[in-house]
Amino acid sequence: MTSLTPMNLLGIFAAGFSVMMLGWLWFDLLFGRTYAVVLGRDRLPPSKPAPLYFVGPSICMLVTTVTLAVLMRWLAVPTLPQAAELGVLVGVGLLGSTAVNMGINPNIPRPLPYGFLSASYFLASSVLICIILFSVG
Repeated sequence: MTSLTPMNLLGIFAAGFSVMMLGWLWFDLLFGRTYAVVLGRDRLPPSKPAPLYFVGPSICMLVTTVTLAVLMRWLAVPTLPQAAELGVLVGVGLLGSTAVNMGINPNIPRPLPYGFLSASYFLASSVLICIILFSVG
């Protein structure tokens, strides 16, 4: 196992911030109504989410970004297209499949639409992270 240092903190923070903004766009502006429907919350009055619903996903995506930075370093990803391919592999094979799996439970009224909405975000975010890390790196 190679050393985890030095890591490009600018790339990590740029990618982490970018996917946090992508999450806001994805789940609020682009698919906010769809997200409410798949969660069965479309008929509830709007409410202000607790800070955990902003801080928690931000920390999780920062962990994902650091993990992808480590993988890119260990694999010595040589080109931008290969960085994007790693993003697709991780986005579909790890993050997306886990999102669909988590959506398939009795507490989600529309499990597959929820899973695929979340999985598509994780695929897009994984590719974006890898592209930014490669470009800034």
